[in-house]
Formats: sequence, C-alpha cells, structure tokens
Amino acid sequence: MDLDQNVLSRLTTKTGVELQNGDGKTILFKVPEGQKCIITHCVPRNPSGSLAGGTDFDLGDGANADTWKNAVDLSSMTATTDYMVIEGNNAKYTIFDAGDEFGIKPVTGATADVTATIDVFGYLFDE
Repeated sequence: MDLDQNVLSRLTTKTGVELQNGDGKTILFKVPEGQKCIITHCVPRNPSGSLAGGTDFDLGDGANADTWKNAVDLSSMTATTDYMVIEGNNAKYTIFDAGDEFGIKPVTGATADVTATIDVFGYLFDE
C-alpha cells in the first residue's frame, strides 16, 4: 500500500502577529505555486498580553481574510501561556489555490497592543 506524502502537517509558524483592534491583515501562509491547500486548524498561542476585547477575528484569504472562519473570539486568552485550537469542523470550505494568502484580520481586536504566535495546520497537494 502506498502512503500519500501530503499528510497533515504544520504548514507554518508565524510569530509577532499583531492582534490589536485596528491592526490590518497578517499573512500567515501563502500557498506555493503548483499546489493547492486545505487548512484544517490554526493555533494562536503565547500572547504577549491579554487579548481582552478581542471578540472578532477573521481567518482566510482575500483582503478581509474572511473565507475560512469569521468572528472568532480570542478574548479569553489572557495569559502568556494560553492557546486555542481553531478548527473548521462540520462546515464546507473552498480549497485554497496556488498564490492564495491565508491570514488573520482583527475586526474587533484586543484593546491592548498584543502579539501572538500562530501555527497553521493542513496539507498541500498538487494541482
């Protein structure tokens, strides 16, 4: 039996992601040329401070990063050792194409100037 080489993996780790209210989109992962991508989950972790007030973050492609998950509430992350697993369970999504830029955008971000590390998980396959 042949095993598929495109298994679930951590696609990227981005540090210093700005999550304050009014910050723009941060690109977390760009799909390589000749490939397609399915994002399965993201893990924001180790915030530099409290994400209180951060009740609406969008994740995905496009200028507004709103094609994968919308209105994600990260406000419960108040300690530097906190993390959350954001997943796309039981919902329909569109496969990301080569060149697509998966990111996060604070819509109603944290009230403080806070950053975090975000890991993106999924898998790549050939077009």
